[in-house]
Amino acid sequence: MSPTMTGILFIGSLVVALILTHRPLGDHMYRVYTATRHLAVERVIYRLIGVRPDTEQRWSVYARSVLAFSAISILFLYGMQRLQDKLFLSLGMPPVTDHVAWNTAVSFVTNTNWQSYSGESTMGHLVQMAGLAVQNFVSAAVGMAVAIALVRGFARRTTDELGNFWVDLVRGSVRILLPIAFVGAVVLVAGGLIQNFSAPHDVATLTGGTQAITGGPVASQEIIKELGNNGGGFYNVNSAHPFENATGWTNWVEIFAILMLPFALPRTFGRMVGDRRQGYAIAAVMATLALISVAVLTGLELAHGGTVPQAAGAAMEGKDVRFGVANSATFAAATTLTSTGAVDSFHDSYTALGGMITMFNMMLGEVAPGGVGAGLYGMLVLAVITVFVAGLMVGRTPEYLGKKIGAREIKLASMYFLVTPVLVLTGTAFAMGSSEQRASMLNSGPHGFSEVLYAFTSASNNNGSAFGGLTVNTLWYDTALGLCMALGRFLPIVFVLALAGSLARQSPVPASAGTLPTHRPQFVGMVVGVTLILVGLTFLPALALGPLAEGIN
Repeated sequence: MSPTMTGILFIGSLVVALILTHRPLGDHMYRVYTATRHLAVERVIYRLIGVRPDTEQRWSVYARSVLAFSAISILFLYGMQRLQDKLFLSLGMPPVTDHVAWNTAVSFVTNTNWQSYSGESTMGHLVQMAGLAVQNFVSAAVGMAVAIALVRGFARRTTDELGNFWVDLVRGSVRILLPIAFVGAVVLVAGGLIQNFSAPHDVATLTGGTQAITGGPVASQEIIKELGNNGGGFYNVNSAHPFENATGWTNWVEIFAILMLPFALPRTFGRMVGDRRQGYAIAAVMATLALISVAVLTGLELAHGGTVPQAAGAAMEGKDVRFGVANSATFAAATTLTSTGAVDSFHDSYTALGGMITMFNMMLGEVAPGGVGAGLYGMLVLAVITVFVAGLMVGRTPEYLGKKIGAREIKLASMYFLVTPVLVLTGTAFAMGSSEQRASMLNSGPHGFSEVLYAFTSASNNNGSAFGGLTVNTLWYDTALGLCMALGRFLPIVFVLALAGSLARQSPVPASAGTLPTHRPQFVGMVVGVTLILVGLTFLPALALGPLAEGIN
C-alpha cells in the first residue's frame, strides 16, 4: 500500500472515531457541568479546601480563584523540584536548578509543558507523578472550567454569576479526566508502554558499551499528557520513545486522545446555550481548519523535494520508521493545532514549509480544535469578532446568541488576541537582537530564526513543543519563556472571564430579519476566513523571514 493511501486510511479512521464520540462525550460533559448534585468524593474535597459548592461567583471572583489556584500550584511544584533529593523515589536525582525549576513549574501549571531538560535524567518518580502528572490533570481542568464559564456568559441572562470555579475544577478532574485517563492508561499498557517504579537499569548496547535505561510510571502520565493537551514527556525524545509510544496503533490512540475532548466540547456548548446547531457550526470551523492543516502538512512531507528525500521516498529525516511520514505529520498537526506539544517526530527536521505549518497552527491561537477548553473559548472569541466584522459590513449592531457585541465586548476580544502576537514578536526580537542569545542558536540564517520564532510561539501559545536546534536551558531563556507562558495563559483567561461577565449581565436581544444566522455554512466560512486573515496579517512578516525564506530557497 502506498504511503499516501496509508495516510488517508489513518486520518480517515481518526475522523470516524471523532465523529462517533462527539455526541456522547459532549453530552456527558454537558451533564457534568450542569448537574445540581455533588458526588460524595467531591463533597469531601470541598470540605478539605473550605469551599461552599452551591455558592456561585461573579467573573472577577472566578478569575481571582483561577489565579490564586495557579499561583499556589506554581509554588508547590517549584518547591518539589528544589527539594527533590529529599523526597521518596528521587532515584538519587539532585535538586533541579532554580531557573529550570521556575520554568518547569510555570510550564506545567499553564498547560504548556515546555521542557528545557531531559525528563529521565532530571526528575525522580515522585516529582513526575505527584508534581508534573497532577498538574496535567488540573491545568486541563482549569481550561475546561474557563470555557464553561464563557458558555454560561452566553447562556445566562441579567446575572453576575458564572458558576463556581472550584466546583468546575473538581468536576472536570473527577468526572471527566480521571475516568478516561484510567481506561486509556490500561489500553496503553496493553500496547507496550511501561508502568513501574523501576530505578535505572544498565543494559549492553550493540557497540559494546552500556546505557542506563530508566523505568517509571509512564503509561499513566502519557495518557493524561495527551488527553489534557499538556504535552511534555517522561523521556527526552517524548512520544518517539518506545516506552511512551510503542507501536503504530498506540500512536493512533495518542492522537485520538489529543483530539477527542476539544472536538466534543462544541457539543457541550450547543447543549448549554440551547441550540445544538451553534455547537455544530463551531465544530465545523474547527474541523475545516484541522483538515486543511493535516492535508497540507502531510502533502508537504510526502512531496519529498530534494535528492535525499527523493531517494528515501519521502522526507523521512527526524521521523520514526515505526510511524512513517503520514502518521508523524498527523501527530505533528494534531499536537500544534491543540496546545499539546507532545511530539513523535523532530519538527526541526521537517521540510521548511512543513515546519511552517506546525508554527502557523500555533499562531492560529490553537483553536482547531485547540487545547482542552482553551480551544473552545478561543473559537468563541473569534466568533464574536466575526459577527462584529459582519455587523460593520451591513451597518448593524452585531449580535451573537442573543447578546449584543458592543464596544466593551469587542475591546476584550481584541485584547485577548493581541496578547499572543505581542509576546511572540517581542520575545523573538529581544532574542535575535542580543548577541549572547544568538549564541544559543546552532543554526544561522532563516532556519535559525525559525527555531527562535518557534520557541516563543510555542511558549506564548502554551503549546510546549520545540523546533529543536536551540539551547534554551539558560537563565535568560528559562526566565523569558517562563514569563511568556504565564502571561500567554493568564491574561487571555482574565479577558475571557471579563467577556463572560459582560455577556451574562445582558438581557436577551430578540432575533430580527437583520440578525446574522450563526449556525449556517456561510457563518462557518466567515469564521474560517477571519481566523486565517487575522493570523496572516499578524505573523506573515515574521514567517517571511524564517520558514518562507528557507522554503523558497
